Amino acid sequence: MVRMNFQLCAPFTIVTALATLGPGLSAATPSGEALYQQRCASCHDSGKPTIPAKDALKKLTVARIRTSMDFGTMGGVATTMRRDERDAVAAYLGVAGGNEAPPAKAFCADREVKLAGSPKLAWNGWSPSTANTRYQPGDAAGLTIDQLRRLKLKWAYGFDGDIVAFAQPSVLDKRLFVGSASGMIQALSADSGCVHWTYQASAPVRAAILAVPMGDRHALLFGDQYGWFYSLDAETGRLLWKKRVEPNESVRLTAAPVAYQDTVYVGVASWEEGRTSNPDYPCCTFRGVVAALRIKDGSQVWKTYTIREKPRQTAKNQWGPSGASVWGAPTIDAKRGLLYVTTGDNFSTPATNLSDAVLALELATGRIAWSRQTTPGDVWNSSCSQKNDCPGPDHDYGSSVLLEKDGNDRELLLAGQKSGVVYALDPDKKGEIVWQVRVAKGGINGGVQWGMASDGQRVYAASSDVVRMAGSNSDPLDPRPRPLDPTQGGGLTALRIGTGEKVWYTPPVACGDRPGCSPAQPAAVTAIPGVVFSGSVDGHLRAYSAEEGKVLWDFDTVRGYQTVNGVPASGGSLNGPGAVVVGGMLFVNSGYGRAGIAGNVLLAFAPEE
Repeated sequence: MVRMNFQLCAPFTIVTALATLGPGLSAATPSGEALYQQRCASCHDSGKPTIPAKDALKKLTVARIRTSMDFGTMGGVATTMRRDERDAVAAYLGVAGGNEAPPAKAFCADREVKLAGSPKLAWNGWSPSTANTRYQPGDAAGLTIDQLRRLKLKWAYGFDGDIVAFAQPSVLDKRLFVGSASGMIQALSADSGCVHWTYQASAPVRAAILAVPMGDRHALLFGDQYGWFYSLDAETGRLLWKKRVEPNESVRLTAAPVAYQDTVYVGVASWEEGRTSNPDYPCCTFRGVVAALRIKDGSQVWKTYTIREKPRQTAKNQWGPSGASVWGAPTIDAKRGLLYVTTGDNFSTPATNLSDAVLALELATGRIAWSRQTTPGDVWNSSCSQKNDCPGPDHDYGSSVLLEKDGNDRELLLAGQKSGVVYALDPDKKGEIVWQVRVAKGGINGGVQWGMASDGQRVYAASSDVVRMAGSNSDPLDPRPRPLDPTQGGGLTALRIGTGEKVWYTPPVACGDRPGCSPAQPAAVTAIPGVVFSGSVDGHLRAYSAEEGKVLWDFDTVRGYQTVNGVPASGGSLNGPGAVVVGGMLFVNSGYGRAGIAGNVLLAFAPEE
């Protein structure tokens, strides 16, 4: 099978079909052939040996071409295309069929999945608790500092044909559930990596999967990158229900869901911010959403927009207000009856007062009880890098709020922002700022990206601060972004929860001259007793002493692997999800080709006997 892991190209000009139609208006199905001629032919018909010709593309399945445009080597080019346009090009070029199932030898001898009503050992969803502290207690972690030094790779599982591995696994009593860029959901044995069952979603899945009891069985809840939200039978992988949370065409679900009683809460984000480099795109009409759905059937309980006002046309191809996506998992505060979410920036003017903010919503009704905006007036989209005239610094929140005690039974909300600032808010005083501390420079790819961790004493914040080299690629047909600066970015800071005092700071480790190398640490942080785990763009996963920040263990994931499912796989950048520690094992996905080093592998570690 031909794989799309070679250099692809960008068109010289961007032409959007149906661009004259305003947002919300219907149109005829776009022509895949016409779009190919407009966007792709100048590249794929060029005869350049490093670029796959049209005949090679026609040997690929429709599903594989779509995956390449969403989270593959064509991702940087296709980001300006609407969903229907991508589908039309894939249907025109590809052969019918989806992704290939794992080979028979990859399946477990016993394919039965049984989960206890209350699993003894679990990392379920984004965090072991709904407070989103990403802290695994010692009895559930089953991994001590002494054992850490003997941590060795136990098995590797490859995601067929992908160049990104960005879905955090969930583990319940030796059963592991994980999504992938191809949209395939895998139920694996945590001990061996063998496959129990698979399910093919409609789009890439990067959100962590949440398992919830349903009678004597369990439902697996997750969203995909086209905006669909699913419930699967955990024991068999059978679809229970599938709902679209928000009708806007640009919807994507990156946040892991959380559940309370009989309701699941879903944060909604968008692709639209990246489509604005096309001057004909009518920017922008998406508004961030938090939705509450009944677990039993997916019916809506309530739905709250992070921008109250509906977008209106303000000029030619300009609409607003828009944006304020919800990128991170919501946080549950059952005691106060509240749900906390963080929001992103505005995509277009006018700016709103709920962007770049922490919001508190009533669990029962979705009413916004209070909000705390930390960067007013932040309006940014991908065209800003070209025009350099946007009023905002792109300092949105991509990570969840942590609900944590300060050591004196006072509860605080801890929020890390792309600005490089960590905030502590008082939930009893409508989010009043208790302290704020800068831990990074901040920027478009800077500050706290995907998540912090806390252990009841300290909060641990890793810094991204990715920097790209000056200049541009010399080849006009090369869609790859400017190379990363191998000397800038990274660092891990420990702050005292009650005061914000810096306990320690560990600088980044230089990454040398490896292609795609950057010391930046954007991946979510994970903590267990005495240990903090942080991943970097250069592919290293490191364990730090929680007391002093000393590096205790370091594994370079950038290498080839012999996988248990027989799929060729390699490691790459660690970006997005963090390490999962449960039952004496550590699991991490490696590979992030769109902003670093490509990879397609899930790694499982355990202490060597």
